[in-house]
Amino acid sequence: MKILHTADWHVGKVLRGRSRADEHAKVLDELVGIARAEDVDAVIVAGDVFDGAVPTPPAQALVMKTLMALQEGGREVVVLAGNHDDPRLLDDVYRPVLRQLGIRVAGRFRRPDAGGVLSWTSRHGEPVRLAAMPFLSQRYVVRALEALTGTPDQHNRDYAHRFARLADALTAEFGADTVNLVAAHGTLPGGRMGGGEREAQTIFSYYFESSAFPASTHYAALGHLHRRQRMPGPCPIWYSGSPIAVDFGEEQNTPGALVVDVAPGRPADVREVTLRSARVLRTVTGSLPELEAMADDLGDAWLRVVVAEKPRAGLADAVRDVLPNALTVDIDEAFRPTSSRRRAAAGSREAPTPRQLFRTYLEQTGHEDERVVALFDRLYDELDGQED
Repeated sequence: MKILHTADWHVGKVLRGRSRADEHAKVLDELVGIARAEDVDAVIVAGDVFDGAVPTPPAQALVMKTLMALQEGGREVVVLAGNHDDPRLLDDVYRPVLRQLGIRVAGRFRRPDAGGVLSWTSRHGEPVRLAAMPFLSQRYVVRALEALTGTPDQHNRDYAHRFARLADALTAEFGADTVNLVAAHGTLPGGRMGGGEREAQTIFSYYFESSAFPASTHYAALGHLHRRQRMPGPCPIWYSGSPIAVDFGEEQNTPGALVVDVAPGRPADVREVTLRSARVLRTVTGSLPELEAMADDLGDAWLRVVVAEKPRAGLADAVRDVLPNALTVDIDEAFRPTSSRRRAAAGSREAPTPRQLFRTYLEQTGHEDERVVALFDRLYDELDGQED
């Protein structure tokens, strides 16, 4: 059978105040075109369908339209919740409606016999089992494990160990004559970041190990890291990457998806597919005349501009006159006043994140403790998710 693996759509993303709705519509239409051209049997969307927990009506309409187009012709479509998604929205609103259309949605972790393992028969007659593992926060991974075992967990096990126990329960019935798949959203150690991932949910305390997936797994489809890449492990494990560069940290990424051929008794054959519908993100540096000279070569790319001139009133406006797609305009470090250069050298070119501020506070007060930092990260993660 043939699978289209995609993830990290981040529909509803606003880049420096600019809507990317038109780009997302083109990118998702390109994905649908790939599903048709490749005649895939199934589509896995491994989380972060939306950019926030409260997506706008236009964002929801685009996702609904895309999922229905992907499902046309009877394709199996599986959608997981990522760390940017609200699992309640996906489970309580989307799941019951989309299930009637043949689209399977996993917002929360479920027991194997209650929707955690999805089973179907491919159009070629192959039985398929898919272990669905949507994003689990530190708090909910404990609840999921308690729901699985039926008893309170009294041990202080780490996230990776809990994740492995859940994965073991979902993959226990993988057979030699079935196509065995895992779909999950989270971070494997050693994975290369794309640049736009949420920091609080990509730290060590949110890692799980590739050993959580048994060798009987024919393919593990992951989401969360925005760079497309294969991960080492006992089975084929891939991040599909995002189909759109989410922020300027991802300008060197190649947006795309994966087409996977898989059958019982052999490893998956994975092919990368590049998507070209979204606008390119670029960082450009130079004096005002140099920037003006390169304007014709930049096309419609969204720009982060670093000006190699001394700051002066009206400079940013002058840059935008020659480069209308400039979303941010900064002064090159070498041309900043001495005090600004010192701050930049100290890593303060951009406003520090709350996590960085808290670490600095602990260092300055002599209370450095990684356990306290980890607790802060978890609390900040939960509050940040509520605000989305």
